[in-house]
Amino acid sequence: MKHPFRIGYGEDIHRLVPNRPLILCGTKIDSPLGLDGHSDADVAFHALSDALLGAIGEGDIGKHFPPDDPSCEGIDSSKIVQKCLGLVKKHGYCIGNVDLFILAEAPKLRPYEEAMKKRLSEVLGIEISDIGLQFGTNEKLDAVGEGKAIRATCICLLEEAK
Repeated sequence: MKHPFRIGYGEDIHRLVPNRPLILCGTKIDSPLGLDGHSDADVAFHALSDALLGAIGEGDIGKHFPPDDPSCEGIDSSKIVQKCLGLVKKHGYCIGNVDLFILAEAPKLRPYEEAMKKRLSEVLGIEISDIGLQFGTNEKLDAVGEGKAIRATCICLLEEAK
């Protein structure tokens, strides 16, 4: 039986390293450190992708974009989101809304909020009003709080496509 709604949850964390750009929600962030990863390491888009895949029972992005696949090296994570969105549509659903939370001790992300929401809207094909975007620190606790990593979590609501 097909359900009219599906909820998905995704979470990701990447280590901060020198000599890499910092990209969050497809937006370049001014920072001396960037995120380490096989793709462009956009931790926010990765959490979003996992939430979309989880909502439709399709596993995680590692299943669809294995870290040992050379074709995924340096890939723009918006392409990962778009492939996941294609699977959502194939299952007969569309996005109702997404709520994304990014934890970073530094840099301050609030100045990039509008650009990030605009990019999310473009990639997902939904209204900005259907996107929740929140930022926080980890109060100097664990790898995020020590400025060694950035973590993102995401919840999405899918609705049966009409």
